[in-house]
Amino acid sequence: MNFLTPFFMIGGLAIAAPVIFHLVRKITRDKTAFSSLMFLLPSPPRLSQRHRLEHWLLLLLRCAALALLAIGFARPFLRQAPVDDPTAVLPRRIAILVDTSASLRREGLWDAARARVSDVLRRTGPTDQVAIYRFDQQASPLITFEEWNRAAPGDRVALALGRVATLSPSWSGTHLGKALVTAAEALAEEEGKTAPGPRQIVLVSDLQAGSRLDTLQAYEWPKGVDLLLETVTAKNSTNAGVQIVADGPDSTRAADAPVRVRVTNAGESKREQFKLGWTRTAVNATTAPADFVGVPLDAYVPPGQSRVFSLPLPKGEPDVVQISLRGDDEAFDNTATFIPPVQQRATVLWFGADTAEDVRQPLFFLRRAFSETPRLAVQVVTKAPAAALLPSDLAAAQMFFVAGAIPTETAAALRAEAEAGKVIVVTLQKGDPAAGATLGALLGREPLTVGEIRPASYAMLAEIDFQHPLFAPFSDPRFSDFTKIHFWQYRKIDPAALPGARVVARFDSGDPAVVEVPVGRGRITVLASGWQPDDSQLAVSSKFVPLVWSLLEIGGGLGSFVTQYSVGDPVSLPAGGASVVRGPDGVEVALPAGAAVFTATVQPGLYAFTGGARPVRFAVNLDANESRTAPLGSDELEQLGVRVSRGAAVGILPVDNKTLLQGIETENRQKLWRWFIAATLAVLLVESLLAGWTTRRAAAATNEVSP
Repeated sequence: MNFLTPFFMIGGLAIAAPVIFHLVRKITRDKTAFSSLMFLLPSPPRLSQRHRLEHWLLLLLRCAALALLAIGFARPFLRQAPVDDPTAVLPRRIAILVDTSASLRREGLWDAARARVSDVLRRTGPTDQVAIYRFDQQASPLITFEEWNRAAPGDRVALALGRVATLSPSWSGTHLGKALVTAAEALAEEEGKTAPGPRQIVLVSDLQAGSRLDTLQAYEWPKGVDLLLETVTAKNSTNAGVQIVADGPDSTRAADAPVRVRVTNAGESKREQFKLGWTRTAVNATTAPADFVGVPLDAYVPPGQSRVFSLPLPKGEPDVVQISLRGDDEAFDNTATFIPPVQQRATVLWFGADTAEDVRQPLFFLRRAFSETPRLAVQVVTKAPAAALLPSDLAAAQMFFVAGAIPTETAAALRAEAEAGKVIVVTLQKGDPAAGATLGALLGREPLTVGEIRPASYAMLAEIDFQHPLFAPFSDPRFSDFTKIHFWQYRKIDPAALPGARVVARFDSGDPAVVEVPVGRGRITVLASGWQPDDSQLAVSSKFVPLVWSLLEIGGGLGSFVTQYSVGDPVSLPAGGASVVRGPDGVEVALPAGAAVFTATVQPGLYAFTGGARPVRFAVNLDANESRTAPLGSDELEQLGVRVSRGAAVGILPVDNKTLLQGIETENRQKLWRWFIAATLAVLLVESLLAGWTTRRAAAATNEVSP
């Protein structure tokens, strides 16, 4: 017989207690009434014989109860010869997640991470199945379960280590939640394909607080999948990072306004005094830190806090775009690149006899609706109907407004532009006899019939298609009320005469108010009424400016180019296209014809588009969360449903530990301790009955002797 907890056998020494109890001679407590003792001499009692044991059966029962109780607590079991190899364990399915985000660039972290991965791989058994994933912003397999199984058992670890040796930290952020879901799904797919066994995810990471976990919030963690943490710790606890505070989309920031910069200091940092200023862009990573351009700012940031500083632009240094932080132990997040927003310019060509200063003409209101902002400037160019139209005028314009009769040649040229993808807005004016002919010429048809309608009081927009891009900004119920805009008069057209026409809005009379006709890749939008005060109240309402800008956006004139991105973000190419992108390292990447998005933003720094209408620069910076290098508590993962194991990492257990585990399993199966506890209770019951019978017998004998 073997014991799991043999130290409880020491409790067997308590068997001596009943023996001592039986050897102790008890002095009688009985009292007898007697007369005066004054005539008697004191005489101490004398023992007539030595102590001797009495009631042997009671003594044996009490000793047996204590012995059985001690054996029960020692958890006995009968060892059985194993059928298989005593060192064998169930095969594990292990998914190793290797963090390659930018925070692993801190001193000593990457070497420690590779050592942890190597240690985990070398402790796997021949029957274990392993897959390795690298992750930062995305998770991608380094070696799959299928590749591991196809390799010879003796070559698997070497194959995996060779793949890991090719890795290096990237500049991307840490999307830990996405990586955990990827690994859990991979283990779930493998369930049932092989023999049952533990499913484990081994996470090799610095587990920093900036890790994104939002993907786990809506994910149900699969049962039976444990997460084992292999956390690596940086040598330096001090880390501060610098980030550009981005302006809002509606910001009216001046071109020479100071740049707002946020400095974040880790909670365990030992420094709080830093220098912040402009520096020249380094040529390569081995270049010594450049000197500050101008006088740097003194940045005081206590540990665990972040503060925003206003950094003035360097005067006379248009090429200085890098902001640097000095005084920090870790340099991977100490620089940020800033490019002021590029003001986009759009041209609108107006065909009509209006004068811009006439407050009763539609051109007056259109010019004021297109007010210039730091991000976009719209130029309204007027063309008299009879004026010569140059090809350069058509090419420079993003959209066209037609507010009167135009020659047939001009209508044909505008139609060609619409077929190429541009938008023409036709506003039917009051008393224009050639309105039907102009509209027919633009559509390539015969002249259309246009009637003049003057309601008894006024007309309103009653049926509006809020799914159309023109009215989509007003789809919210707070902004969808157009009943306060009155139309004094309008022109009636028959949409059935327009091939493919779509009525976007109707008056309360049922007549079309806004009609859209597709022409090639572009479109012609027909407004049945003008926005000037003689026709309607539209120009003086709050809806006019958003409507005009929606028209421009539909025409492709709002292609504002964003200049600030994070690593890994896709960049939309500017209007006019680009053929080559030059990265921060000076390497030029040729783009395929027709490419609309650039995705190779793999490192922070300054990028430039060349080969398009004009060169455009943009900045790519490190994810701000990578500067949050304080440790992330495992309880945050548990709160999101992740089963975090407190045990050791994967691998084959030593023989002694396996023998112990086999003994625990055997003892749990046999549960002999329950029989010993039951025997103890039975012995105590017999002892109680015997002790009671003995006591009653002694009392009866005493009563018989007494007179």
